[in-house]
Amino acid sequence: MARQSNQRGKLLLVLEFLRRESDEDHPVSAQDIIAELARHGVAAERKSVYADLDTLVDLDFDIQRRPGPGGGVWLGEREFELAELKLLVDAVESSRFITRRKSAALIGKLAGLTSRHQARALQRQVYMGQRVKSMNESAYYAVDAIHTAIARGRMVTFRYFTYDSRKEKVYHRDGGRYRVSPFCLVWDNANYYLVGQEPGEDHTRHYRVDKMDRVEVAAEPSRVPRDFDPAVYTARYFSMYSGHRERVRLSCANALAGVILDRFGQEVMLVPDGEGRFTVTLDVVLSPQFWGWLAGLGPEAALLEPAAAAEEYRAYLKRLLE
Repeated sequence: MARQSNQRGKLLLVLEFLRRESDEDHPVSAQDIIAELARHGVAAERKSVYADLDTLVDLDFDIQRRPGPGGGVWLGEREFELAELKLLVDAVESSRFITRRKSAALIGKLAGLTSRHQARALQRQVYMGQRVKSMNESAYYAVDAIHTAIARGRMVTFRYFTYDSRKEKVYHRDGGRYRVSPFCLVWDNANYYLVGQEPGEDHTRHYRVDKMDRVEVAAEPSRVPRDFDPAVYTARYFSMYSGHRERVRLSCANALAGVILDRFGQEVMLVPDGEGRFTVTLDVVLSPQFWGWLAGLGPEAALLEPAAAAEEYRAYLKRLLE
């Protein structure tokens, strides 16, 4: 009976072997497939193997064949091309909020979507650079809980913390739980942020997901303002640091047009302002991160209005010099 059961799974064994062992540079022979089947207690001959390959073709699997010495068969088109898997691996590895252990686990799963030979090209990328990674393993599952709450229109509850100089968690509100209506998740500067409001407040806030602990989907329905626009919200904040909102007018050299459009989108209006310059009016949140971004543009960018913001910028620069 066990042998008959193995025979019923023969086609799946052939397919799995092709997924794992074959690609265009590493075709396998019928004899290789027969040997693999024998390892699982399934007897086969060349004729039945060719019949199995034809069945896979009928089921729309891309079975490629190369005749002659050094030839064989391999699984061609897959769910993901190798180039696509490399992009996904880079995204996982560069994500600061995913811990190193979870990054390695995810990359290992991605590697299982191609042959073991091509998987080596993915595994090598695990060691690209010593990027800073989150220490909070639960952040990976917090994202899933927040997505679930948004889809169900429910509030989320969580504890929020920062780290002290001893790398120990310091919980806000004496460890009390936050209750927030989740508007959206924002990906900014390689971190995830939850954007939402607490009951009774009209001020929208954001919380770094890797600083959230014990995230749970609540029973209470959430309330999301109809006029909330995630793109507008994120454009105003720099590295999601809080501050006060202000409409500012900048004078910039034409060489900075791409920088402004990349940051604030194609919808902003660049008004010519003499030879080689333009002005632009922006809604931003004034914070040390905004001042740092503006200072990074150098003398080619000047803050014109409002006067109070210009004075605040001067004070920021003075503090740096001191």
